[in-house]
Amino acid sequence: MHVTAYFALLVAMLVCLAGAATALFGLWKRDALRLPLLERAHHIVFVATLLASAILTIALWRRDFSFVYVAEYTDTLLPLFYAVTAFWAGQAGSLLFWMLALAVFGAGFALSRSYKDLGAATRCGYWLFFFTIEAFFLLLLTGPSNPFLEAVPPLAEGRGLNPLLRNPGMIFHPPLLFLGYAGFAIPACLALSGWLVGEKRPFAAVARNTVILSWIFLTAGIILGGWWSYMELGWGGYWAWDPVENASLIPWLVGTAFLHTAIVERRTKALPKTNVAMAVITFVTCILGTYLVRSGVVDSLHAFGEGGVGGPLLIFMIFALVALGATLMAGAPLHEGRSKPLATLVSVPGFLVILAWLMLALSGVVLLGTMWPVISKLWSANPVGLDAGFYNRVCLPLFAVVTFLVAFCPLMSWTEGLRDRTGLGVVLGALVGGGAVLYAVGLRLPVALFAGAASVAALACALYVFLRHRHARSLAGALGAYWVHVGLALVTLGVAFSGPYQISKEAVLTPGRSMEVGGFTLTYKDLEQEHNPAMTIARALIDVQKGGKPVGQLTPERRVYKGFDQPFAEVSTIPSLGDELYATLLSTTDKKAASIKISVNPLVNWVWIGGTIMCLAPFLSLRRPKSGAERI
Repeated sequence: MHVTAYFALLVAMLVCLAGAATALFGLWKRDALRLPLLERAHHIVFVATLLASAILTIALWRRDFSFVYVAEYTDTLLPLFYAVTAFWAGQAGSLLFWMLALAVFGAGFALSRSYKDLGAATRCGYWLFFFTIEAFFLLLLTGPSNPFLEAVPPLAEGRGLNPLLRNPGMIFHPPLLFLGYAGFAIPACLALSGWLVGEKRPFAAVARNTVILSWIFLTAGIILGGWWSYMELGWGGYWAWDPVENASLIPWLVGTAFLHTAIVERRTKALPKTNVAMAVITFVTCILGTYLVRSGVVDSLHAFGEGGVGGPLLIFMIFALVALGATLMAGAPLHEGRSKPLATLVSVPGFLVILAWLMLALSGVVLLGTMWPVISKLWSANPVGLDAGFYNRVCLPLFAVVTFLVAFCPLMSWTEGLRDRTGLGVVLGALVGGGAVLYAVGLRLPVALFAGAASVAALACALYVFLRHRHARSLAGALGAYWVHVGLALVTLGVAFSGPYQISKEAVLTPGRSMEVGGFTLTYKDLEQEHNPAMTIARALIDVQKGGKPVGQLTPERRVYKGFDQPFAEVSTIPSLGDELYATLLSTTDKKAASIKISVNPLVNWVWIGGTIMCLAPFLSLRRPKSGAERI
């Protein structure tokens, strides 16, 4: 099985290299006769990648410890669903899933009407770039990051999965990120090909559905990652500006900027060269996210460390940026006179461009902060990373400004100026009134107050436009976009309250003792002990009251897993749309004394509610492709 899987990947890599060479020759000769050959070649790549992935999945399911990868990330006590999802727990497996996602997107796009209506030269160029990307990943999988190494003799038992990964978030968070990363390869390849051959139809229209799907996957992965961090790490938050968290946020910010500039091109035919660059840079930042996690260049709780792939990933990013520059210069003469000038900034296109620049500025700040330990080595022997305070001081005001612009953008005209003065009055009233109410209830920090007021204004704008304008209620209009903005406003509102106004308190309690936190009375009742072959569990029982009335019971745990000496916290919460209680069991003694940390997180669940809306609403924007120039 090891040889079969490795041979499948090797065949796929050779086919990709041959396909890229054939596409290059076909592009040079403008020969469309080779297109069926290229499409069949990708069928082989897809089947070979699927075969290798199936073999690894079966090995994980059967706990076949003759596979080194299986032995490193599973054991016989690991539940089946965690054993199978260990597919993407390690570096080699996650890169294989990256490749599988690429193959799936490539196969799906090749069957789409959007692909079939492209010019022959554009399709040849597309396969040239897409096969090159796949060949690169297959080179990693058949070289420094091979998931099919054989243990001789087979091990009797595996090491087991890192306890931090034993969470439902593990099942969905990583694959969603990889699907988002892989999906952005399609518009990048289309952008380079279309610009190089002079394709008349904008690639942003052809790749619209793929871009939206990729953005959905990436957004869902980040939201689930935040929830996973909140529920598993036990520190009481959902975002710590960790380098691995930032690694996925950077492509999301750039991809969101690209979504908005693509809208401008589809509606006004402006920014064609900008969108080519944005599509490629979005994909490059996806590779950058992979590089940050797997190169060892930054330290993180979640990083894989150096595994021989950091150098190749860095070279590939440089190669992609060079290819972008060369393509833009080579294809420029073919696009002269096709671009229209951008409208004034006081318009919908202008606001969209400003939003895009804000997103790019945010991505630059996050990248700078993430790489600061590396950059500071240039002048310091003891480089120090930037803490969460830096990101919060710089990024949160920019996020608040984004929400503020979202509140007013729908009221602008697509040509110039304001189109709805009544709506402007409604939104301004909501901004001032919302700010006043939030100030009255205790939201006094300037940035948090501005963000909260902007959230209220954005919600008011979405409701007003939905009631007043028919296109906002239509699937063919902007229904999906407005609901995404509603989700963003709810997320911003949750962030404005849950971070700055979190209340935390730690105490060492014995059974029967109580503590007061944020108006809640918490009484520690008992400490339960549980033992099973996989772990030892210490569970605190804490009754919660407010105003003398029962609220619920918190049951935080401290777990020690077999094979891991370090204890791991399992938090407990009492969910609420207002103040959510969050309990972490820090330590225990033989006499049942417990060190407990209690946090009161106001409006934190609106982050998850708004994030869920942001993930689901874009499905309303997916449309069936049309023929000709109207295809989106």
